[in-house]
Amino acid sequence: MIKYIEKHPVTSIIFISLLMLLPNLDTMVVTIMEARNFITAREMVTDGNWILTTMNGEPRYQKPPLPTWLTAIFGMIFGMKSLFALRLPAALMVAFSGVFMFLFSNKLFKNNILSLVNGLILITSFYIVGIINEAPWDIYTHGFMIAAIYCLYQFFEDENAVWKNALLAGFMVGLSLMSKGPVSFYALLLPFIISYGIVFKFKNFKSKFLPLIAFIIVFAFIGGWWFLYVRQIDPEAFTKIAEKETSNWGSYNVRPFYYYWSFFTQSGIWTILALIGLIYPYLIKRVSNKKLYKFSFFWTIIAVILLSIIPEKKSRYLVPVLFPLAINTGFYIEYLINNFKNLKSKKETIPVYFNFGLFAVIGIVFPIVGYILLKDKLEGLWFSFILTSIILFSIGILLFKFLKNKDIKKAFYTKIAFMVTIFCLGLPLTKAMHNNTNFNQISGLKSTIETKNDIKSYSVGELTPELLWYYDDKMPNIYIDNKLKLPKENKFGLLIEKHNIKLLKNLPEEYTSEFIKEYDINFFKKKRERLIREYYIITKNTTFE
Repeated sequence: MIKYIEKHPVTSIIFISLLMLLPNLDTMVVTIMEARNFITAREMVTDGNWILTTMNGEPRYQKPPLPTWLTAIFGMIFGMKSLFALRLPAALMVAFSGVFMFLFSNKLFKNNILSLVNGLILITSFYIVGIINEAPWDIYTHGFMIAAIYCLYQFFEDENAVWKNALLAGFMVGLSLMSKGPVSFYALLLPFIISYGIVFKFKNFKSKFLPLIAFIIVFAFIGGWWFLYVRQIDPEAFTKIAEKETSNWGSYNVRPFYYYWSFFTQSGIWTILALIGLIYPYLIKRVSNKKLYKFSFFWTIIAVILLSIIPEKKSRYLVPVLFPLAINTGFYIEYLINNFKNLKSKKETIPVYFNFGLFAVIGIVFPIVGYILLKDKLEGLWFSFILTSIILFSIGILLFKFLKNKDIKKAFYTKIAFMVTIFCLGLPLTKAMHNNTNFNQISGLKSTIETKNDIKSYSVGELTPELLWYYDDKMPNIYIDNKLKLPKENKFGLLIEKHNIKLLKNLPEEYTSEFIKEYDINFFKKKRERLIREYYIITKNTTFE
């Protein structure tokens, strides 16, 4: 199996990515970021808002539309209510990113095995996988950018096909910009260029001046036309949104400079190895290529520093760091594969035993601990639990066996199998944690209450994206400038948060309100009030007129 994987690295990366992600692509609940993006895609299809993008009928120009276009197209093919369809293009982008990480690494190292290791580290890193559910548009901007970097590196290093590489790089950078603006340009491309300049220098660059200009023109056109068009057609809304987004950088989610210092933990199962790979004085003496290790190390650290400069910080903003970190970690794994059998120092061996041994223990105890924690909640999930338990237990035994034999290569691939098993087979078990007994989905509101009473529904305040997504239509906000602006209908529905119910007391005397039910889409017992609304039918007594 290992020989086949190493003989067909690109196919293996694609297969492992899709095996890990596709079987349960629709299992996880929709997050706030997903809901916003999916609503925009839905309104592209239903309202034709492909260029002037909207959410709940209002302008939404915070993000460029390329990923939304792809999502909408897949939704049109497989159904706009299918989470599998809407998440599929993002899952494919994970595979795309892994393939180009391999291709780029292979240009650097001329080493299929090490390049495969780097690609596998990337696609199994925690936030690369989690991005499918948490913030799917990030994988597009960074995936296209690593493809651009692959072309740019060849543009810098190869005297042949200079124009081809410049134009392809410009095209990919443009797609990245059309996915999430300049995020990846700043967090992935800029640190790459800085670290490349430090380590490799820019040789014979004067002869590449014209292709470089072409590169800039191509990415500026592809990445900038939408912004210019929207700015021209809808300047007021565009300016207002741009000003708000810009102000958020310095006033929203502000964190201290050192907030990202634990960035290596975002690699998930590779955390310990990634941390050791960053111990420069230790690893620089042991790596197979000191120059390339310096490059990956500087690229990683510079990316973290640039992100740390911006006051607004969120954990998911560290995703671009995982790309150079995968290369950096690959150096350490390569060193272990080649030298671990001969290592005598406990300072070197204990962290490795702990890293792989930890997952071996998790695999072995999973059947017991999992049963104790979930035994009363496994109805309909027994097959998934039993199969996951058998495979994880087997993986745990194999990891201990490979550690005993000091076979790090087999331990590495077994750890990949651990990650694949968790997502391919174990993910459905998260449904056992859906323990909110008051859960009441809003998706039936249109087909039941609205249809029965022949009414339209409105919200008091902007409706939470998750609620709006599951409602499956637009719902106008009638609470504007701290005042209720009642619709013209004599009878209508109203979704309102509990703390705003007092506003119903201020209704004109000809209006009466009737409580119908509470919608609570919290899947877990720990409630978030923003996911709860009470539904009232408001009726106007026409005898007052």
